Amino acid sequence: MLRNGLEPWHLLIVAIVVLVLFGSKKLPDTARALGKSMRILKSEAKAMKEDAPQ
Repeated sequence: MLRNGLEPWHLLIVAIVVLVLFGSKKLPDTARALGKSMRILKSEAKAMKEDAPQ
């Protein structure tokens, strides 16, 4: 049933749904917030690895 996984047209449908749900005006703000969250998550994960006892 899911032999090929995600095909390019699946991603296109997902992108269209995201555009419809969030609208083009909120998309840059959403992307900026997501990027900021990912940077925070990455820095926290790095800090946890450094603090972990060996």
